[in-house]
Amino acid sequence: MVEYEIRGHVAILTLDRPEARNAVDPALANALEAAIDRLEADDDVWVGVLAARGPVFCAGADLKAINEGRADGIITRRSGFAGICRRSRSKPLIAAVDGPALAGGCEIVAACDLVVASTDASFGIPEVKRSLVAAAGGLFRLARKLPPNVAMAMALTGDPISAEQAYVHGLVNELVEPGAVLDAALALADRITANAPVAVRLSRQVVLDGALAPDDDAWRLSRDAYQEVLATEDFREGPLAFVEKRAPVWKGR
Repeated sequence: MVEYEIRGHVAILTLDRPEARNAVDPALANALEAAIDRLEADDDVWVGVLAARGPVFCAGADLKAINEGRADGIITRRSGFAGICRRSRSKPLIAAVDGPALAGGCEIVAACDLVVASTDASFGIPEVKRSLVAAAGGLFRLARKLPPNVAMAMALTGDPISAEQAYVHGLVNELVEPGAVLDAALALADRITANAPVAVRLSRQVVLDGALAPDDDAWRLSRDAYQEVLATEDFREGPLAFVEKRAPVWKGR
């Protein structure tokens, strides 16, 4: 259901249920949770890329599984919908979207840290069209990542936005041609892995925790992260590599 591949310091997690538009059933949810467990546990992997096989990134929850009474299985105890949407992570995760990401599929994308999309991608939370609510984080995460009125229109109409709109409004970091998404996401991952991994992880956490925090709390988060970096081996390697005019060799500790 989810392929796992390592390239250097990057793990590629690929949703592999194209015959069902990568819709989330219990098997896929548990497989994705296990893949993220593997990503988080491997000290040599610093960044993840979440891709999908087939023309649809993810169509959301598998309605057949829900109709068969297996709805609980698509929400894991530790990680929420699809084994990811409520997951606490430490490492950056890039969504590589080459096709529609709708309903829970859009919420999976919103749970990632960065997004690379092709012009074939689209993003939507159409739950209201079926008297449902996008309850896997889409409503509040889209409101944080998009202009409020854009997120509100998506929530109330259920209509998707194009990749171009998502790029203009900041949901998508990089917009590429169809078929080029994975290469572009890996290039972005390489730009991240060129940096000290502990500093990257701590910086990511401060951005997430500090964005909506009062200033005093945000200053404390920044100070704590800085103090933690000071204690690492990589903190000594950075200035030394600069003085010696060479590329730093990060150890991630």
